Amino acid sequence: MKVVLRQDVAKVGEAGTVQTVSNGYARNYLIPRGMAIVATEGELKVAAHNLGVKERKISRQEDLLRSLSEKIDGQRLTFTAKAGAQGRLYGSITASDVATALAAQISEEIDRRRVVLDDPLRSIGEHTVTVHLVGRLRPQVTVVIEAEATEEVEADGPAGATEETDAAESPAEAPVDIDEATEPTA
Repeated sequence: MKVVLRQDVAKVGEAGTVQTVSNGYARNYLIPRGMAIVATEGELKVAAHNLGVKERKISRQEDLLRSLSEKIDGQRLTFTAKAGAQGRLYGSITASDVATALAAQISEEIDRRRVVLDDPLRSIGEHTVTVHLVGRLRPQVTVVIEAEATEEVEADGPAGATEETDAAESPAEAPVDIDEATEPTA
């Protein structure tokens, strides 16, 4: 059955488009919830007109945001986070983190909902992230996640030498002369 979508429907289409869906899906789900209407001849004309208006609006927005897209495209963001031995982060880098870092780097406000991430980034390395501005403007950003240097790694070299000197200087662990310890005090 052909329907005209009144709103965006996941895995079906965007609002204003004509889609072919199964009869049961249309009658039992889309139409009763007001998400779609049956595609009659009149509705198809209205949908075509509305689609043209929407495309012109998107085209104007693309022209306005093209310079922002050029600023964003190719940016490289570096994050430092705690990670385990296999390179998995203890936390994650979210779309909000990417948007905040990108906004600081280019001095423009970026809405976190524009950053396209299926799942938060949870591993060390380079990740390509898309920023969906409007229409076909989808600049890509490279996000580099590096592991924080842990104290254990930094302490390996000099730690051995400092432990020996600390032991010699510590009065509790210093060797005690037995003669001095047994002398009577007045």
